[in-house]
Order: sequence, then C-alpha cells, then structure tokens
Amino acid sequence: MKSNPAIQAAIDLTAGAAGGTACVFTGQPFDTMKVKMQTFPDLYRGLTDCCLKTYYQVGFRGFYKGTSPALIANIAENSVLFMCYGFCQQVVRKVAGLEKQAKLSDLQNAAAGSFASAFAALVLCPTELVKCRLQTMYEMETSGKIAKSQNTVWSVVKSILKKDGPLGFYHGLSSTLLREVPGYFFFFGGYELSRSFFASGRSKDELGITALYSGLKPTMIRAFPANGALFLAYEYSRRSMMSQLEAH
Repeated sequence: MKSNPAIQAAIDLTAGAAGGTACVFTGQPFDTMKVKMQTFPDLYRGLTDCCLKTYYQVGFRGFYKGTSPALIANIAENSVLFMCYGFCQQVVRKVAGLEKQAKLSDLQNAAAGSFASAFAALVLCPTELVKCRLQTMYEMETSGKIAKSQNTVWSVVKSILKKDGPLGFYHGLSSTLLREVPGYFFFFGGYELSRSFFASGRSKDELGITALYSGLKPTMIRAFPANGALFLAYEYSRRSMMSQLEAH
C-alpha cells in the first residue's frame, strides 16, 4: 500500500515524540549535572562532587529538576525533527536528481538531518531556556540572583515575558543553530553509518536490537543511553504504525 504523505508525517511525528520521551527520562540526571557544572563551574570539583551536593541539597528530585520543560522540549524537538527529516529527505532526493523512491546515501541522510534540525531549533530554544533556569534554581536562589518564589515553570515563563517579552525566549537561538545544524549532521550521519555497518549487507530495516549497542564505549555516559533510547523508541513505534498502516 502506498503511504499518504500526511499519514507518513503523522507517523514520523508520533515516533519522534516517543523517542523524545525515552531520551528525557534516560538522560535527564546527566543533563542536570552538565548544566549545573557549566553554569557554576566554581561550585563543583567534578561530576561526583556535583552529584553528591545535589543529592544532599535537594534530594533525588534534584536530578530531575526541569523535567517538565525538558520533556516538552524533547518531544517538540524530536517530533519536529523527525517529521521535517522525512520532508528534507525528499528535498535532498530532488536536489540530487534521484527517483522518488530511491534510497539516499548515508551522507545524503546526514544532510537531510542537518537541514531538519534548523526547524527543530525553533521549538527547542524557548523550552530549553526554561529547563536550564529550573535546573540551576537552587544555586540561583542561594546566590540571591532570584527570589525563592521563582521556582516553577510558570514563574520562570512569567519572569522571561516580563523582562524581555516573547522574543526573550529566543535568546541564544543563533548559538542553538550553530550547535544543532552541524551536530545533527554527525548525529544522523553516525546513526546511518552505524546501521550500514551492523547490517553487514542486509537491509538496514532488518537490523536486530543488540547490534545497535555492539562496541559502544561506556564513556558515552549520557549520549549512549539517552540517544539509544531515542532511536529505539522512534524505530519501533514507527515500524509498528507502518505495519498497521500496510495491513489496512
């Protein structure tokens, strides 16, 4: 059965949302430590020190501070990213002069992912700003930079609107684009190259789960579990929906 572009876009959107959710819950504690250490480098001697102090100061919930906006950010980013990824693949296919159903090379898929990330950055920037403010809330409160009442998502949103207006949510957009566009080129490029490598001559769509994890180093503390969960959720939810679509 030939898929409708609108249905295909909806499937990519839903699968991207599933991947984004898996990514947040897996990687949020590591992301919180990263943001704290980057924002207040003089307060922490290293990752272990940051983890221990966070636990003693605010308990286990401190590791998941900012999860709500992070969840919104990742669902929005990955939904838009993977939806636009499908459209950008068509654009790359057209620019390259390929037939409509022709397979793109790994390099062409990487370029499509890079283009798609520019659209995803538009929804990522505002939500990530709120997330980072919440993650460093304890340090900001103890240093007297903000009032203790400004510790909820809504209070942070109101504070930004009051101070800078709607455009205040897009502070750092240029930096976000500089990070996302080249970053996702290697993100999708690495993903496609890995699938090609592990497929060993078979179709990449027939790849088994365990092969995705072979040879990866445990030093990729956050990237490994978070991005692994993202693509796993994306691939299996998308495949399930496509199977149901073809069955009808």
